[in-house]
Amino acid sequence: MSKKIVVIGGGAAGMMAAISAAERGGQVTLLEPNERLGKKLNITGKGRCNVTNNCSMEELMANIPCNGKFLYSAFSRFNSQDTMAFFEALGVPLKTERGNRVFPQSDSAFDISDALRFRMRKLNVRWERDRATAVETEEGAVCAVAGEQKRYEADAVIIATGGMSYPGTGSTGDGYRMAESLGHTIVEPRGSLVPLQSDEPDCARMQGLALKNVELTVYNQKNKVVFREFGEMLFTHFGVSGPLVLSASAHLRRWDKERYRLSIDLKPALDEQKLEARILRDLTEQSNRDFEKIVGGLVPHSMVSVVLDKLHLSGELKAHSVTREQRRGLVELLKKFPVSVMGPRPVREAIVTSGGVKVGEVQPATMESKKIAGLYFAGEVLDVDAYTGGFNLQIAWATGRTAGICAAEKE
Repeated sequence: MSKKIVVIGGGAAGMMAAISAAERGGQVTLLEPNERLGKKLNITGKGRCNVTNNCSMEELMANIPCNGKFLYSAFSRFNSQDTMAFFEALGVPLKTERGNRVFPQSDSAFDISDALRFRMRKLNVRWERDRATAVETEEGAVCAVAGEQKRYEADAVIIATGGMSYPGTGSTGDGYRMAESLGHTIVEPRGSLVPLQSDEPDCARMQGLALKNVELTVYNQKNKVVFREFGEMLFTHFGVSGPLVLSASAHLRRWDKERYRLSIDLKPALDEQKLEARILRDLTEQSNRDFEKIVGGLVPHSMVSVVLDKLHLSGELKAHSVTREQRRGLVELLKKFPVSVMGPRPVREAIVTSGGVKVGEVQPATMESKKIAGLYFAGEVLDVDAYTGGFNLQIAWATGRTAGICAAEKE
């Protein structure tokens, strides 16, 4: 007789868990209250869906700063190449881009969620648009899931409810509450891959300014580099955001004990010597122009007044009056534009949640709870998260695959 398996959550990990359990003969019911499955999956990678990262096991592990060792068994069962083969077998052609990021060739996340949906339908996975409220147990083992609409009997339950980021997609922390009520420890959730707040008025003055082709470096209070990367970022009314900042945020995990500062190289293609030579040429060739016009040729318009204020110089200063020290100050500022940051934005604004079900209370080889028999976890509800580049989705696929297979196969 096939096992009754209830999967709570219709995101990446939940759909993979449902498919994997059904492929092993499980009678699977998926509970997801949203009107569409994979709601958060459909907005990942700006709607393109960065499916995984086409890299080795060592590189996978190196990109998971939080509890990477716990995932070794899951990745051994289902690695990046397995993920790629899985989706291509479902009829979704993939491509590998810069940084080994893997996307559907169509650049549409809907191709990924649709492929999962069609596969579930083919395997007779039953989708109920219901919100789970509690996992019921009997003598230390799961026996049912209580939903808002009805009760679902279960031999095994997989909690794959996501974290607390993007609550509009359904990630409202339900999984944490259910796990905690069953005796599991929840590591306090916080944002990872999240914008950063600054108390500097300069950020608000430059609100909406997108910087491209810059290098961002983050230092801790001991002046040690904790992150350095080339790309794009954005100034906002609260601080900074954009791809570089989101990537950096995953490396900044000690806000309770550390202070961080950002340094932006606005001209990474030029070393200081070449940049100074260029500025000297501009000052010489346009000697009668106002200094703000010279600065305007070097930085975006909304940055000009900020640069002048940081240099304590008037925009009406004539180019021929600029001293060597003032010129050097401009070079230094363009190569090391400082931004102080106070901390991350709220977890609801993060792409990924760090924190969740304590991994020491979960069997790494099966994703089964060490406290309740027949209870499994998959995806972001666990206290695991990674850097940007497809690694977080790889965690969802691998843990979902493991939980689904083990839930169906356990005697």
